[in-house]
Amino acid sequence: MNNTEKVWRDYSMTETEIKEIVQKQRTYFYTGATLPVDKRIEALKKLKFCIQKYEPLINEALKRDLGKSNFESYMCEVGLVLSELSYMIRHTPSYAKEKNVITPLAQFASRSYKKPSPYGVVLVMSPWNYPFLLTIDPLIDAIAAGNTVVLKPSAYSPNTSRVIETIICECFDPHYVTVVTGGRTENTALLNEHFDYIFFTGSQNVGREVMSKASAHLTPVTLELGGKSPCIVEKSANLKLAARRIVFGKYLNCGQTCVAPDYIYCDKEIKDELIRQIQKQIKKQFGSAPLNNKNYGKIINEKHFTRISNLINPDKVICGGDSNPKTLQISPTVMDHVTFQDAVMQEEIFGPVLPVLTYDSLDEAIVTVNSMAHPLALYIFTSDKDVARKVTSRCGFGGGCVNDTIIHLATSEMGFGGFGESGMGSYHGRDGFNTFSHFKSIVDKKTWMDLPMRYQPYRKIYEKLIRKFLK
Repeated sequence: MNNTEKVWRDYSMTETEIKEIVQKQRTYFYTGATLPVDKRIEALKKLKFCIQKYEPLINEALKRDLGKSNFESYMCEVGLVLSELSYMIRHTPSYAKEKNVITPLAQFASRSYKKPSPYGVVLVMSPWNYPFLLTIDPLIDAIAAGNTVVLKPSAYSPNTSRVIETIICECFDPHYVTVVTGGRTENTALLNEHFDYIFFTGSQNVGREVMSKASAHLTPVTLELGGKSPCIVEKSANLKLAARRIVFGKYLNCGQTCVAPDYIYCDKEIKDELIRQIQKQIKKQFGSAPLNNKNYGKIINEKHFTRISNLINPDKVICGGDSNPKTLQISPTVMDHVTFQDAVMQEEIFGPVLPVLTYDSLDEAIVTVNSMAHPLALYIFTSDKDVARKVTSRCGFGGGCVNDTIIHLATSEMGFGGFGESGMGSYHGRDGFNTFSHFKSIVDKKTWMDLPMRYQPYRKIYEKLIRKFLK
């Protein structure tokens, strides 16, 4: 059976099989086969061609797993992956070059440089909410940096995982890139292995477990987690535009987005008008019956459907609140008169429920946001540049937008990542290449000259010279 004929495995992979995968990848890595830049570029081009070839199957899988429309699948998953591929194909040759740095006079004559080098065997563990994007994007950066990769997609999005496995099997030999499917058993077996780098996207609870397991081998990690990302709406904001962009960012993928605005925190003077505009936008973007909208998706599974439903307080719902357990759908919902003590404010919502809270002063809002766990994203809507500067400077968060939501992650020119409880490390573009590389600091000392001052016996004249060089 060749790679393209591989069938989907519905049985568990054993610890022995997983250990063999890691050993074979490490053996392959040490041959140096992944180091030539032209090989990396060839691999990225092959991956890009294969993704374009299988786009209809990717769309179908995302529809089955999350109810995503073809438009949303391309905009938020396939298109972003192709964009990252194009970017890394174009820039990897320059990123992989040795970088000369200034050599101190005391080390004359020599050349000093930093050499980007791959870590080795990398584990990428991805989530179910953007199962294609968040599996393939870090893979792209890891390949560009010269690593071998083991991919572990989520068991909650099996249809997309099948397509990913089909693509990877067609593009790569398993000793270069391979996919491990399955659930907790496979996750545990993988985390017990010695990888050279682990890249994890998912919940904070599992992130802690990943970090704990990685510590046994002192393996470096990138953790892309989540949190309650605030959306601050200041009184000078353009409320109509703010509502339009908030509704887009909040209810995209039915709120199952790690950087979705988790809650609105607005000036009490503009709350009523902001809510009116949000209600208008929900109807405009999703129709009067969102659950009948063919382009409106679904919650990933019954477990999460029940969890989100339990966060909704019917007494505080002012918009939406409808649900369909058979289709696992919850309509775009807005809750008013919410406090920080309510159940909906005790955890990341990760669903189409938008609580609205108010503040009396911007300083109060900043203090409150900073008193909570650092969020993955923060959004500030304002027409006052000083307000925007104040909030983005004084609040702690991973990344965000001024007068928009979620779009900051859709560029290869900026790293995307968390801060504090929302994660560590970043990727995309150059940041992604650097994440999967370590930089060797090397001095190439010339042999045609050898200054005597560092050698014993020490002399007063040499001490004077050293004091001139080193100060």
